Amino acid sequence: MKTPIVAIVGRPNVGKSTLFNKLSGKRLSIVDDMPGVTRDALFAKCDWNDKKFIIIDTGGFETKTKHDEILKAVNTKTKEYIDKADVILFVVNLRDGILAVDIELSNFLKRTKKPIILCINKCDSIGEPPLNYYDFFQLSQTKMFAISAMHGHGVGDLLDEIVKNFKDFEKESEKKDESRIKVAILGKPNVGKSSLINAILKKEQLIVSNVAGTTRDSIDILIKFNNKEYIFIDTAGLRKKNKITEKVEKYSAIRSFFAIERADVCILLLDATNGAVEQDLKIAGYINKKGKSLIVAINKWDLIEKDENTAKNYEKILKKHFNFMKHIPYIFISVKTKQRLNNIFPLIEDVNLQANKRLTTGMLNEILSYSVEKMQPPSMKGKKLKIYYITQVSCKPPTFAIFVNNKNLFHFSYKRYLENQIRKEYKFLGNPLKFIIKENKK
Repeated sequence: MKTPIVAIVGRPNVGKSTLFNKLSGKRLSIVDDMPGVTRDALFAKCDWNDKKFIIIDTGGFETKTKHDEILKAVNTKTKEYIDKADVILFVVNLRDGILAVDIELSNFLKRTKKPIILCINKCDSIGEPPLNYYDFFQLSQTKMFAISAMHGHGVGDLLDEIVKNFKDFEKESEKKDESRIKVAILGKPNVGKSSLINAILKKEQLIVSNVAGTTRDSIDILIKFNNKEYIFIDTAGLRKKNKITEKVEKYSAIRSFFAIERADVCILLLDATNGAVEQDLKIAGYINKKGKSLIVAINKWDLIEKDENTAKNYEKILKKHFNFMKHIPYIFISVKTKQRLNNIFPLIEDVNLQANKRLTTGMLNEILSYSVEKMQPPSMKGKKLKIYYITQVSCKPPTFAIFVNNKNLFHFSYKRYLENQIRKEYKFLGNPLKFIIKENKK
C-alpha cells in the first residue's frame, strides 16, 4: 500500500506555503508577501497520531495565464498533483473574501470526487470566527476549518480531519529513504539544472523556462535508475551576492545552501560555452568546506566544436581553475541530446562509495612510514616535527587524526604532501579529506 498524499492548493498569496511549513514542522517552503513565490511543488513528510503522509505545496493557481508560459506550466503541474492526491486542502484567504479564481478552482475540485477540506486561512483571532467566515459556505465544500497558518490556530483540528480520510495505507519505511543517495544539483542560474532532471526523468516534471531564476525553492525528486532509487534536489541558481536584489532570491540562495547540507553528493553544473567562472569556484569551495562529495558536470557539450583532444584540453583548463580541488571528477554531458546522462549514476555511486570508505590504521601507517622516509617532516628553530601515527576517525568526509609531538611544527605544505600520498594509493575520488592534528608530548 502507498503512503497517502495531501495536496495544498489555492490561488497565490493565500498562505499555502505557511500552512505547508506549519504541517511539516520545517521551513522548507519560501514564504513572502509577493504573489507567485512558489512555482515548483514542494514535498514533505508529516506525522500525526501515528499516521504518516506526504504533503505537497503546489504553485498558486491562476486564471489569467494566456501570455505567461510559466503560469500555464504552474497550473498544469498543480492539476497533476491534484490527480495524484488522496486528500486536498483547498486554502482561501479570510481577508480577501471569495474571488472569481476561488470559485473556478472550487468547481474544478468538486469534479475530482476526492475528499476536499476547505481551509479559511488568516482567522488569526481566538474564539468564534468573524462573520465573513460564513460567506465561504457558498463554495459548498463538505468540510470547513477556520485556521491561522501563521499562529497555528485550528491546525490540530485540521490534522485530525486529514487523517480521518486515510484508509488502508501502509506505514512509510524510514529505512528505505536512508538507503537513497541524496544528490543536489547546483550552479548559476540558467545552466540547465531543472532540464537535467527532466531529461533523466524523461518527462517535464519540473517547470523549465529560459527566464533565469524560474526555480526558487529546493525541490526533492525521486529518481529510479537500474532498480535503485535516488533523491535529486533541484536548487535555485546561485548568483553573486551583489546581484541578489529580490528578497525571494535571497531566500532561494539560503535554500540552496541548505540543500548542500542535506546532500550526500553535489553536482556542480557548468555551461560549456562559458566555462568555469568566479561564482562556480565559490560554490565548489563551499561544497568542499562542508565536506561533501562533488562532481562537476559540463552541460551543453553539443554546442562545442570538437576534435579528439577537445575534452582533455577542456579538462586541463578546468583543473587549473579548480586547482585547490584536484580530486574532482569531470563529466561532459548534453541535456538537449541526452549525451552521457546515464553515466552520471555510476559516478554518483563511485564518489558516494569513496566518501564512506574506511582505511585501517595499519594501511595508513604503512603510507605514513613510506612518506616520511621519502620526505622528512619539517623542522623549525632546531625543533623537528615527529609524526607518531595516523588513524581514520570518521567518514563523510573521510577524516584522519595525526598524532605529533608539536602541532605548531606541522606545516600546511606537509599536510598536503601526506594527503597526496594517501590519494595516490586510495583515490577518494570526488571527496575532500579532513585532517585533525593532535599533540601527544608523551
